[in-house]
Amino acid sequence: MAARLHRTSTAGSQTTWTFSGWFKRSNIGSSGQTINSATDGNNWTQCYFGSDDTFKFKNYVSSSTTGRLNTNRLFRDPGAWYHIVAVWDSGNATPGDRMKIYINGVEETSFSSDVNPGSSEVSNMNTASSVTALGGTSLGSEDFGGVMAHCHFIDGTIYAPTAFAETDATSGIWIAKTSPSVTYGTNGWFLKFASGAITTDSSGEGNTMTQAGTMTQTKDTPDNNFTTLDGGILTPNSSYDPVYSNGNNTVISQHTT
Repeated sequence: MAARLHRTSTAGSQTTWTFSGWFKRSNIGSSGQTINSATDGNNWTQCYFGSDDTFKFKNYVSSSTTGRLNTNRLFRDPGAWYHIVAVWDSGNATPGDRMKIYINGVEETSFSSDVNPGSSEVSNMNTASSVTALGGTSLGSEDFGGVMAHCHFIDGTIYAPTAFAETDATSGIWIAKTSPSVTYGTNGWFLKFASGAITTDSSGEGNTMTQAGTMTQTKDTPDNNFTTLDGGILTPNSSYDPVYSNGNNTVISQHTT
């Protein structure tokens, strides 16, 4: 069963927020792989991988797209952790700075679709009637297939990726900061996915989430990256395709002879 975490927001900043999280993909080529979203059922803010394996960040209000970034770059490596930071800053005087995506500390600048929100355009994040979901949508669809770690949501402040991660001085690898110095705001949260406390908010704001479905902990983390199977990407389709799970760390053969 697919799984996601969700909570109902109270009123917060709809014009200024930052999302940060680490994600390792399993279901390459699958549609609607949502990592973070907020909706009241009719209006949406959503960050997700599309079926074309691009990354998409969009805001949809009253049947209209009021902000959208679709990367040209593809994200098809099931063995890689991606640190993703999405910023909504519609009060910014520069239209091109009102929505931003950073991958592993570097800002994405090449887009197949680039629709800037209007000045102080509201998002669906932080509305009193919206449900925020991590790893899927609150409607129980488009769940993310893969592994998540160190997920933060910041209500009311814009932060650069360096607030959440840094380059290791020895290895040169981009790694997570386990205790970043940030202000989370009213609806902010920090999920460490600790044993026995997967839904617990560690931000100090008390915004613990509700779990839907089953989540399994794994020791595969951004600073302890496991070599994983490709999830069948290179395997010809047949009735004997193996079943992959646990972030492609587990495989069960269906061949019976």
